[in-house]
Amino acid sequence: MAKQVFKKIINNRQLIVEHGQLAKQASGAVLVRYGETVVLVTATVSNKVSETDFFPLTVVFQEKLYSVGKIPGGFLKREGKPSEYGTLSARVIDRVLRPLFSENFRNEVQIIINVLAVDNDSDVRIASLFGASLALGISKIPFAGPVAGALLTVDQAQNIIVDPTLEQLSNGQMELIVAGTAEAINMVEAGAKEVSETTMLEAILMGHKVITELVAFQQKIIAEIGQSKMAVTLFTVRAEITDYVKKDYAAKLIAAAQIKEKVVRYETIQVLIEQAVEHYPIDNNVTEKEQQRIVLELKTALHDVVRQEVRRQILIDKTRLDGRQLDEIRPLTSEIDILPVVHGSALFARGETQVLSVVTLGALGENQIIDGITDEDGKRFMHHYNFPPFSVGETGRMGPPSRREIGHGALGEKALLQIIPSEKVFPYTIRIVSEVLESNGSTSQASICAATLALMAAGVPITAPVVGIAMGLVKENDNYTILTDIQGMEDHLGDMDFKVAGTAQGICALQMDIKIAGISEAILQEALLAAKKARLQILDNVLATIAVPRAELAPTAPKMKTFMIPVDKIREVIGPGGKMITAIIEKADDVKIDIEDDGQVTIYHKDYPAIEKAYELIKAIAMPVEIGVEITGPVVKIEKFGAFVNLKENVDGLIHISKLAEKRVEKTEDIMQLNDIVKVKVLEVDSKGKIKLQLIEVLSKK
Repeated sequence: MAKQVFKKIINNRQLIVEHGQLAKQASGAVLVRYGETVVLVTATVSNKVSETDFFPLTVVFQEKLYSVGKIPGGFLKREGKPSEYGTLSARVIDRVLRPLFSENFRNEVQIIINVLAVDNDSDVRIASLFGASLALGISKIPFAGPVAGALLTVDQAQNIIVDPTLEQLSNGQMELIVAGTAEAINMVEAGAKEVSETTMLEAILMGHKVITELVAFQQKIIAEIGQSKMAVTLFTVRAEITDYVKKDYAAKLIAAAQIKEKVVRYETIQVLIEQAVEHYPIDNNVTEKEQQRIVLELKTALHDVVRQEVRRQILIDKTRLDGRQLDEIRPLTSEIDILPVVHGSALFARGETQVLSVVTLGALGENQIIDGITDEDGKRFMHHYNFPPFSVGETGRMGPPSRREIGHGALGEKALLQIIPSEKVFPYTIRIVSEVLESNGSTSQASICAATLALMAAGVPITAPVVGIAMGLVKENDNYTILTDIQGMEDHLGDMDFKVAGTAQGICALQMDIKIAGISEAILQEALLAAKKARLQILDNVLATIAVPRAELAPTAPKMKTFMIPVDKIREVIGPGGKMITAIIEKADDVKIDIEDDGQVTIYHKDYPAIEKAYELIKAIAMPVEIGVEITGPVVKIEKFGAFVNLKENVDGLIHISKLAEKRVEKTEDIMQLNDIVKVKVLEVDSKGKIKLQLIEVLSKK
């Protein structure tokens, strides 16, 4: 097969697609060049139908550090498990593609994205999503695309910029990824600096215009090189099983779906499912595999009854599982100072969703080091999210964080990052861990609320409190209902999970996932406005618990002192091989010291006296000796006419005998001895650099 090349200019940037040269045994493969970013994307399908109750789609985002000219760290010197950026990129692409497969398609599909070269001005996620959609489109895999994505930001003058450079993105007011088909939007992901709902909606719609252009380009390529789609067997439930469920269990399941309390509702439904499976007449002569298939069909039919009833209640009756109004938030509770010893803690609950967040403060040197394909090499603010199985009353896997946990933690981090004080204002590394203790929907947004409370309790001077809410949607044709504060079953059986976090002023983070092909501008606008109303209600609850950040840190938190030293003195303070800074740390009770390239020094310790001791030691080395300055140092030489005191490394000053006391002193030794620690005042620095001192007091004897 000869190589074919397709080109298009998108926002003054060249987009090139190559096909037919690489990875020819995959079902579909394309090499995408976007600026100087290059990704190879393959799509492969299994010919066997999976015996699962879900569509087995896997998106693998493989970061190759050679793509940015790096050699991996560590002993192995090769790529290991995906970075957080890689995991989140894979999740974004999965969320866009998954709704465009038939829900009854059960053949395993694997998308592999190999990142070969990265130009940070040409976003690799946008290139990868484009490539994934096109690889599926030209393959034999049945797919209701094409889809595409767009990256946008807003500058200081509130101008919306499509396809921004890295510099524009860094200086912008938000980072927004919009994705969808030519007809509608089906995924949104954003971090923003309190952007208004109006600006956000305008940017989303502008992004969709770019998407339609990219989809048209894909359609042209697919028409030229696309394969015929494979014949597939969609998962179906046989008629006799559907009749059995309708006759014997539909009424009972409908009644169970109307139970308001979550635990009782779930337990009742589960008992009915177990009874239906147990009592269904299965021929003993059928194979074990066929028995498993029958059970799967039974459970599917039973769940469909519940799904249809819940959706009917919401769409037709305009009622909800727990009896709330469509725009009503569940009962809220907030509490701070849950834990002793830690630097800050808070508990936030919304209905049957409960999250404990804990803040830890550390020195700037304790920031996270990042070894990845982005230009980010470290970060001083981290938000980690844990979702143990006990939070939903189940047993299950415990271990490293799942992709879902990483994604929910990152969404909270996006929202909270917008209100974290700068390093200059608050020179600490900040880590928040949000522990989900109970879950019935929207734990990611509850973790944002709990984290805000914990930050204020810890005394972190955040710029404004941020809270979050999750909106839902049930839609059949043109009839739809938007729900505020969705609970677990409404999320599972509904068509949209639309999370919005922000302050009273605007949006800080946004994430939208849908299970249908897309949603309209009208639905987006209605959901954004309803989310703002709910956000302000939650904010009132948070502020009633703690109105402003505490003025002081917790007793157990590290205290700090920040000051500047001349840049040319940094080397002296550190010393050869770090000997000087190590000696200072030891003398000052193991303080932590961070020295920046611009001469900013930050000293951390739980006790202020240790910080002051380190400060005096550094000042003695780095600060210029000025007239009127008081300095502490050891007596290094005794003479008949006075004593020499070491003021800093290689710098001594003389206290003349006449300046040892107000009365006449016969002998220097009457006042001080060699190695005494004394406090002196600088009286004069002559043209030759000689320093004259006056004794203030003898502090200690050595």
